[in-house]
Amino acid sequence: MARSKFQVIYEDLAKKIQDGSIKTNELLPSENELADKYETSRETIRKALKQLSEHGFIQKMQGKGSVVLDVSKINFPISGLVSFRELAEKMGKKSKTVVVTLEQKTMTSELQEQFQLKDPHEAWEVKRVREIEKERIILDKDFLLSSVVPGLTTEICERSIYAYIENVLGLAISFAKKEITVEIPTEEDRDLLDLEGYDSIVVVKSHVYLDDTTLFQYTESRHRPDKFRFVDFARR
Repeated sequence: MARSKFQVIYEDLAKKIQDGSIKTNELLPSENELADKYETSRETIRKALKQLSEHGFIQKMQGKGSVVLDVSKINFPISGLVSFRELAEKMGKKSKTVVVTLEQKTMTSELQEQFQLKDPHEAWEVKRVREIEKERIILDKDFLLSSVVPGLTTEICERSIYAYIENVLGLAISFAKKEITVEIPTEEDRDLLDLEGYDSIVVVKSHVYLDDTTLFQYTESRHRPDKFRFVDFARR
């Protein structure tokens, strides 16, 4: 299937921003200049710029134009519930998920406490290493109630557990409570991630709920600090 003209322009500009040909904080050429360069209409340029903006490459400034953003870090939404796959696709990054562990076992007392359960239940333990641009920069440690999320496979975990929960199991994921800390990397972190000498790691602990308020997942997402920027939107 042939790509549309605006998609070709978007990909060309995105590549130049990613490889540094167009520098962070520079202004892109005007819509008229880009239209002349790519021999197309301003409407096509607007579509390409809109996609660049949506994918975090540029910020449109009233009266100034389009400012190039720092794409060496990935915006990871604090308040949103987004899967790694969705995030990587939105950012246009080459990504890969490696499933290190997929086991179903009885909860430990510590995990039982995280799930606020009086009695131990069966739970999945899923460890996944996330690669972006061939660098291992995230370790996700997920624990999910087996009674709520049956039938997990390596293939499901490589693609998207949330897509499986929503599209196959027909459940609605509603909200999460999150805690963010900076910790010293563990031996496991150093073994599984490309930490490159970093002596700290950002840890996002999440308790995730269905729309009927069932707490079905506890997650520790462990991030190399130089690659991720945690963002939120606040209004007074």
